[in-house]
Amino acid sequence: MPPDTHTAVLGRRAALKATGLAGLALGLSACGRGFGGGDDADQGSVTLNMVWWGDAKRAQKTQAALDLFQRKHPGVTVRVEYQDSAPYKDKLATRFAAGDPPDLMAMRVDSLREYADRGSLLDLGAHSGALDLTGLSESARTLATVGDKTFGVPSGLNSIGFVVNRTLTDRYGVQVPNGDTWSWEDLAGFARQVTAKSGRKVYGTGFEPQTMANLLVFSRQRGEDFFTVDGALGVSEGTVTAWFEMVQRMRDEGGFPPAGFFEESGASAAQSYLAKGTLASQIIPTNNFLSYNEAAGGNLALLRIPGEVQGRRRGQSIDTPALWSIASASKHRDEALKLLDFLVNDAEAAKATGTTRGVPANQRIAETVKPTLEPDDQTATEYLIGLQGEQLPRSYTYPPGGSAIAASLETIATEVEFKRRSAAEGARAFVAEARKALTK
Repeated sequence: MPPDTHTAVLGRRAALKATGLAGLALGLSACGRGFGGGDDADQGSVTLNMVWWGDAKRAQKTQAALDLFQRKHPGVTVRVEYQDSAPYKDKLATRFAAGDPPDLMAMRVDSLREYADRGSLLDLGAHSGALDLTGLSESARTLATVGDKTFGVPSGLNSIGFVVNRTLTDRYGVQVPNGDTWSWEDLAGFARQVTAKSGRKVYGTGFEPQTMANLLVFSRQRGEDFFTVDGALGVSEGTVTAWFEMVQRMRDEGGFPPAGFFEESGASAAQSYLAKGTLASQIIPTNNFLSYNEAAGGNLALLRIPGEVQGRRRGQSIDTPALWSIASASKHRDEALKLLDFLVNDAEAAKATGTTRGVPANQRIAETVKPTLEPDDQTATEYLIGLQGEQLPRSYTYPPGGSAIAASLETIATEVEFKRRSAAEGARAFVAEARKALTK
């Protein structure tokens, strides 16, 4: 899930996005020139330029880890800047176009191939002596693999999960389904009950049909990869039609909110309908479980996505809100690799950053850090650790054009939602647009 996922992922209503990124550009204490590259101020010392997107909380925790690194490596200074996700993408492109890329950078999952195919990123797999990735599961290690090369490391792991507000289900006497075995039909039945027993004060469920991460899971359950290993579109019109029809059916039955409902939701977990108590369940990125649970009153259950047992194969996968990549043109390759290895494999660094970017990618580090986390983060960590022990399909790297596909899905799904197109017409248009985007 490309995240942010997760992900990096998603649609017009930020409340259901796979990454909860917000905030204005803000320089940190070690940031001398912002998004403008790094210089070596003193002879004999090295200054790395490191950039990412995110909010102030993420920046503070990241800086704590960087402070640890710099104490251990006094000859290296890390100059940083973080941005909101939208300007970040544009500014990063500008840096590369100007021949002044950062040394170490957060990379969007849907942008990786575009940079990798141009030779702009370092093949990390060729530097296994400096960067140890043996602690990562196969599903995590291959998230940024293109062919036989590796161009990134997950900055943290996440997936999508289904949360149910047990306070509401207890109030209205509706049983929470078995989250390990439930089907989409079970979800629809649960949602109908909540809506009916609450007198339509609460809708049973709601999620974004235009969020690509959600459709990715549904596609896999039907035996299709949304993107294939060779970068083609794998999802069929039939699957997209079935996805739109399933949501519309739940909406017609009353378990799902009416068209336009989510237009009014805010960007944060606190502004979500789940927090307001007018929605009993929804899909969230697992790294946001703590914030949603706090906002919703602290009684959310974290379940698997419906249909995992009934589908042709598993739909869920291990994903990341963002990747760490190193510019192939970095003048300080060795130091950048050393910093990246520290962020991936050092337990103290992982404790400092917490789960602001998801569960640590190194499984041993994740187990080490888990007892130090907030209970809700422990729940999300156990969820991810459990998934990595199961046989899940690989999440393939987005091909060039993938981000344009997400925009098409958002537009067309909205037209289907408001019945300006039928489900089949929307699916046909989406597949045509997606294929066109991949050939540009």
